[in-house]
Amino acid sequence: MTVDLATARYGGEVVWCSDEFFAAASNLVNPGAPVWREGEFTDHGKWMDGWETRRRRDEAPCDSCVVRLGLPGVIESVTVDTSYFTGNYPESFSLEACGAPTEGLEEAEWVEIISRTPLTGDTVAEFDVSDPRRVTHVRLHI
Repeated sequence: MTVDLATARYGGEVVWCSDEFFAAASNLVNPGAPVWREGEFTDHGKWMDGWETRRRRDEAPCDSCVVRLGLPGVIESVTVDTSYFTGNYPESFSLEACGAPTEGLEEAEWVEIISRTPLTGDTVAEFDVSDPRRVTHVRLHI
């Protein structure tokens, strides 16, 4: 049996993100599958049930967010869900993880557990992870 370590249901929380102009990074930890709301808009465009940034490349090579896992543990697999993102989805992602250091996240030793991997829009993709470390946080780069 696998458990979603990052879900808000168990206390998972986005603790930092570089940008969330179009849709909040906190959507990443919502339990359940994403939903589509036909005809619903925000001040920034179409309402989306996912994390959506401006993805500008003038300030940084990518957008990132840090998620504190609700349940610390060993990550066996990661699901990247781009459902309903058909034209404005990230072209790739990578994922790092760390165990919570006593000094704080700025002193954390981040380890890449999934290297840069291409993504496809409107798709649910599963990725196996073989790192045996117990982690408390992940950092997603898109």
